[in-house]
Amino acid sequence: MNNEIPRVLQVFTILNRGGAESMIMNYYRQIDRSKIQFDFLVHREERGVFEDEIEKLGGNIYRMPEINPLNPFFYYKQLNDFFKAHNYKIVHSHINTFSSFPLKVAKLNGIPCRIAHAHTALEPVKLKNIFTPKFEKTEEVKKIIKLLLKKTVSTYATHLFSCGIKAGKWLFNDNEFVVMNNAIDLHLYQYDEDISNELRKKLNLQDVFILGHAGRFSEEKNHFFLLEIFHSIKKKKPNCKLMLLGDGILKNKIGQKAKDLNIIDDIVFLGVRSDVYRLLQMMDVFVFPSFFEGLPVTLVEAQAAGLKVFASNTITREVALTDNIEFLSIKQSPDYWAEKVLAAMPYVRKNNCEIIRAKGYDIIENARRLQNFYLGQINKENNERKNI
Repeated sequence: MNNEIPRVLQVFTILNRGGAESMIMNYYRQIDRSKIQFDFLVHREERGVFEDEIEKLGGNIYRMPEINPLNPFFYYKQLNDFFKAHNYKIVHSHINTFSSFPLKVAKLNGIPCRIAHAHTALEPVKLKNIFTPKFEKTEEVKKIIKLLLKKTVSTYATHLFSCGIKAGKWLFNDNEFVVMNNAIDLHLYQYDEDISNELRKKLNLQDVFILGHAGRFSEEKNHFFLLEIFHSIKKKKPNCKLMLLGDGILKNKIGQKAKDLNIIDDIVFLGVRSDVYRLLQMMDVFVFPSFFEGLPVTLVEAQAAGLKVFASNTITREVALTDNIEFLSIKQSPDYWAEKVLAAMPYVRKNNCEIIRAKGYDIIENARRLQNFYLGQINKENNERKNI
């Protein structure tokens, strides 16, 4: 390990473009890497989309086996050996309730600064008529395990961070925590009509109404409801497209649902992208009907791009950084959502970046604060060792 530059170990499941991963990459790009560096511990063999960039920035990536919460002893052994071979002073874990496992081993190895970071607020949702009973049972078991693990996270952590108040209260209960904003590089998202026109021409989407969404194709994002909303909009506004950014385990089911609704030809699947800030430019509206979230960085990005946003009322109001966002109940019908979307059109696309910067979501300032926190913890540990 490089003894000249202190290194912080960031713990994730996999380094793909999820909200937590995108957030830490925003910070990693902005910190002074001559003063502090990041390494990453992941729990998948497959390479994540951020790994090439991390290595170019000077980060190391280490792999551990997946955590089996019912039998974690093999994991504990592997991680214990890892910590004995690497001299970290800070471990920053982003795997929510499962942070209990790496932070426990970090504590046993005397690592002085152990951060648990809340990125979501789970809700006990049951989906009907979509998943098999076996799948539902598996998901319910996972939720029970996560609820049990919640009680231990704060025990093993020395510091508690959260993307927002709702997520922090969910994971840490009555323990004090610090909100670390899901900040972004604001100048990238400022609305530019020339970029919009360029991309629309490239994709042959001129004069088309584009409803957009970005998110992993997974249960909590509620894509099936999103398809119903789009289906309803298309009945009243035929010249429209649904643009989906992301990928995931439900992609085939989502595609089949789109075929059943006879809208598959009107959906633009763009996959996992590194240029989300550009693609947001050509959308007309952003719809985000999730069952549960923490504080979605995607909604910060959409507002920065000047988009009108419709989000489910299960999402914390903390994400309302502008007056461009409206919260609707997912208990309402898709037709209701469609009516709300269409009633808001057209609107003047404004530059919201300065408003969002004033709310504390500029990555440059936030990265400086995180860097100072890390360095302060390392200096504190060094001074304590000198006094021993």
